[in-house]
Amino acid sequence: MKNHKNIQLLVYLKPVKTILAIVTISGIIYNLGMTAGPWFEGMLAQYLCDIINGSKNFWDMVNLAVIYVAVILLVQAMRYVKRLYVRKFANHINRDMKENLYHNMVFKSKSELEKEDVGSLMTKAIADVDACVEGIRKFTTEVFDTGVVMIAYFVMLISYDWRLTIISMIFPPIAYYIANRLKKAVAHSAKEYKESAGRLNGATYDRIGNALTYRIYGNESMRDSIYEECLSDYEVNAVKANIWENVMQPIYLVISMAGCICILWFGGKNVLGHGWTQWDIAAFVTYLSCFTKLASKSSKAAKLFNSVQKASVSWKRIQPLLESNNTTKNEYQNSIPQKMSNQNIVVVDNVSFHYEGSKNLFSNVSFLAKAGDMIGITGPVACGKTTLGKLFLGELEHDGIINIDGNVTYMGHESELISGTIEENILLGDNGDAWKALSWVQMDEEVKQLPNGIHTRIGNGGITLSGGQQARIALARTLWHRKEVLILDDPFSAVDIHTERKIFEVLKELTKNSVVLLFSHRLSLFPQMTQIIWMANGTVTVSNHERLLKENEQYASLYQTQTKGNTSVKGGVEYEK
Repeated sequence: MKNHKNIQLLVYLKPVKTILAIVTISGIIYNLGMTAGPWFEGMLAQYLCDIINGSKNFWDMVNLAVIYVAVILLVQAMRYVKRLYVRKFANHINRDMKENLYHNMVFKSKSELEKEDVGSLMTKAIADVDACVEGIRKFTTEVFDTGVVMIAYFVMLISYDWRLTIISMIFPPIAYYIANRLKKAVAHSAKEYKESAGRLNGATYDRIGNALTYRIYGNESMRDSIYEECLSDYEVNAVKANIWENVMQPIYLVISMAGCICILWFGGKNVLGHGWTQWDIAAFVTYLSCFTKLASKSSKAAKLFNSVQKASVSWKRIQPLLESNNTTKNEYQNSIPQKMSNQNIVVVDNVSFHYEGSKNLFSNVSFLAKAGDMIGITGPVACGKTTLGKLFLGELEHDGIINIDGNVTYMGHESELISGTIEENILLGDNGDAWKALSWVQMDEEVKQLPNGIHTRIGNGGITLSGGQQARIALARTLWHRKEVLILDDPFSAVDIHTERKIFEVLKELTKNSVVLLFSHRLSLFPQMTQIIWMANGTVTVSNHERLLKENEQYASLYQTQTKGNTSVKGGVEYEK
């Protein structure tokens, strides 16, 4: 299981291997070059003493300082390159993880999403991705800025005095040990903080979305109280998480720097000539500077352990959300009976559906559809029409096979408009002429009468428009973004017969290369459908208009009731007057 997790993480690392190579090269050059700093600092101190003693002059120090500046500029240039590409590396992984997360969340079934509040789930999942990627970034950075440079500093210290180095290096591991002991507390506080943030987010959505309902039923104060509790809990957990993550950093540094006491004592003896080795001022300053830099890096390494621990916990939580359980296209194609033609865009074979704990809502739905087909789906109220439409979106688990060769554009029974302009609701960020889409649904002249025309803001859910206008804007959006399959759930319910007929003629022209599944309780257009699916009492009949009129009393009665005294025949096809 552990190897499986590592392999899955490597999936996100492979696309950025070139960036990692640049990070590695620049990181090694930068961090090995960091050891030049203590050496130059020691030499500058020695030159100062030599100038005082008369063995060096001012220009000797100037020349040394110029070389020092040149070396540091090269080292810092490598630092810039390393940090730039580490950030690119982290951004790429963050992008890929979130793209995978969003994709898998979108294609989860409705029953799966309902197990946990979606807002809370997304808040925690996105925060976990950020924490995981931040841990990867810090680890990648500190492998060089801490690991490589600490090894270089340690080798340099050993070369000056191995005995003093062993004594002084007792203290940094103590900081590591404390950080390791506290990792559970850090991880726990981070977990509590994310869960608290999720609860607050859910309470916020609830407070905003259902504000009117709570006000009407006098529960507003109770919901405000619950929201305040969530807010207070969030504040407490945020403070705790911040304390565990940041307050310990100075303590780690103080512990790591305790070795300076040994250096001042034993290093002073080396300079005076009666220590373990013979030092001059340059050696003493170089050694002290090198150790302080190593100790500082040690404290950051201790903090790094905490970040890596948090990243590990976050990775464990988001890993199931990043795993795709969707059957691959090839596997899905292979599961389709060979007798079905590959020319069909839609293949539905023996599909049944039931809600948990109840009998089948409908059973044995089977039909094929190719480009240009228009399939009418109808039946009594609550027969399962809308549910069948949602099966094509993968929202609900079902028995049987639904295969679609292409993409689906869906217009649901609810308009689901965004709080923007009419143009924004139709184009959804695309470039194009939204007026054309409005003309398709016979709404262009109405919009021209509005004060701001197509740039009129329609409010949340299109609240400033009538129901018919909302439905037609939603239909215009669907037609503008039409794909291989269009699922239209009662698109003409709020328009008159005359307008319905005009829109339908446009629909037929626009969808010559698509399959249209038209769910409707109005049957005036059904004589023009390629196939008709009649749903009633859990049974499904797939036929055409003429046969249903002869063989299905319910369909014939409903059609005749709706069109009685209001039909004419033109070209062998019935139309409403």
